[in-house]
Amino acid sequence: MKDTTPQLNCSQAIVKILENMGVTHVFGVPGAKIDSLFIALKYSKIKLVIARHEQNAAFMAAAFGRITGKVGVCVATSGPGVTNLITGLATATSEGDPVLAIGGEVPLSDRLKKTHQSLDAVTLMKSATKYSEEVVTVDQLTEIMGNAIRAAESGRAGAAFISLPKDIGLAPFVGDATQAWGKPVVQGCGALTAIDAAVELINASKRPMVIFGMQASKPDVATAIQNFLAKTKIPYTATFQGPGKWAQPEDGETFVGRVGLFRNQPADHLLDQSDCVITVGYDPIEYDPNIWNQNNRRKLIAIDVIRADQDNDFMPEVEIVGEIGGSLELLASKLTPNIDAEFTSAVTDALTQNKLTVAEGAQLNGTPVHPLRVIHELQKIITADTHIALDVGSNYIWMNRYYGAEYARQVLVSNGQQTLGVALPWAIATSLIYPDKRIISVSGDGGFLFSAMELETAKRLGVKFIHLIWDSASYDMVSFQEAAHYAGDTAGVELGHYDVVAYAEAFGCKGYSIKSADEIAGVFQDALSSDVPVLIHIPIDYSQNMRLMQDVIQSFVN
Repeated sequence: MKDTTPQLNCSQAIVKILENMGVTHVFGVPGAKIDSLFIALKYSKIKLVIARHEQNAAFMAAAFGRITGKVGVCVATSGPGVTNLITGLATATSEGDPVLAIGGEVPLSDRLKKTHQSLDAVTLMKSATKYSEEVVTVDQLTEIMGNAIRAAESGRAGAAFISLPKDIGLAPFVGDATQAWGKPVVQGCGALTAIDAAVELINASKRPMVIFGMQASKPDVATAIQNFLAKTKIPYTATFQGPGKWAQPEDGETFVGRVGLFRNQPADHLLDQSDCVITVGYDPIEYDPNIWNQNNRRKLIAIDVIRADQDNDFMPEVEIVGEIGGSLELLASKLTPNIDAEFTSAVTDALTQNKLTVAEGAQLNGTPVHPLRVIHELQKIITADTHIALDVGSNYIWMNRYYGAEYARQVLVSNGQQTLGVALPWAIATSLIYPDKRIISVSGDGGFLFSAMELETAKRLGVKFIHLIWDSASYDMVSFQEAAHYAGDTAGVELGHYDVVAYAEAFGCKGYSIKSADEIAGVFQDALSSDVPVLIHIPIDYSQNMRLMQDVIQSFVN
């Protein structure tokens, strides 16, 4: 009997593979060179989310990747559509977010001609992704799909890019779309010899300390991290993307705060005293080793899913390469740390310093509003399952230092590329994953306008979140660092004001403008009951921002 099943074209096959993988959303902006894929998505189980800018589509896909651990998917047309993806993909690769990006391309017969939107996208994408290839024959499609997905999800995750010429997308598919293309390889724990070597170093140390990085904040290693800390009682710090206070043992505080950017936190001073530092899931892009470990010859142990890059200031004596959770469980079972009393006392002092700084927020009144007061009010409404998306800027330094995350991957932050504009797209994506959860995002007035057009996307999708805009009428994170470097002089940082309330209402959303610190609590409560996205404008007092880099300033004076 003749098979009457309609033959798939290659775009339909791609969609079938994504469906089989469990992909629920694809983000993108359409165009003529990729329209066959959009048509295929229209008749699939996958929700197609049309963004207002390809960069934001990539940000949304990255949020899906970071939260779920599986590739988030974004799609763009050829030429400028693909180039607009680059910032989002570079951010994802730097920060361990699995993303699959598919870009349209001119037909194969035109690929070497100067025709509309022709571009060597594969070469362009190589430095921004872990994998970048073009499908030039239909029989390559499934192989390239599988390799791209495996590259994006394996080891330290990142972005993968596939260039799809228009004629290949429309061509009859050859192959089996139902196979498990892109199936990940399960990684075991690190080598026993490396674990035993680490045990010897840690047990011999008197002042051990752990630095947790972004790879350690994944939910699937949370239990192992909690067990490790409960068993060993070793004090720990974290980068801005690493595990926060949720990881510390129930019978004692061992989280001494976050480290990043400037070496002046209580945890930095503890690191100076440590004789053995254990990094877990740490990437140097999160906090440069030449800041926290320069000219320091104490023992270093690195636990990660990939080997460490060689660095003059980060040369681990022992590397445990493998699945982080299993490696930590095995390591903890063999450890008998002997932490000296003086170091334990220093840990207590660090905890006290952090608490005193956070407590200042309750006493700070007036307008503009001090960042610690905003954080104090936020802590009142952040529940254990609230999700937070932070943009980059002075707001992200204050938030990361003085808000302690309650559980794994609760806070999304761009700490590798430090990319402006991520917060709003991330809030949209997080709301799609957790439609019934409380979502809060934060940006400065500069970063907000990098992606503010996606407020229309949010309203169209019916998602809900609260977005705070800390308004200083400047690129303040640049401003205060320039002032420190150039004897108070700044350039290129001043911005104009805009009406946040009117902007929100123009898109059918709700807007508030804070006039004094005492209004914040009431506005937050009103915002929580809104069934549309909410923008809250907060005039912010950054007059004490030099405190964020105090030790650095002192070094310039000396």
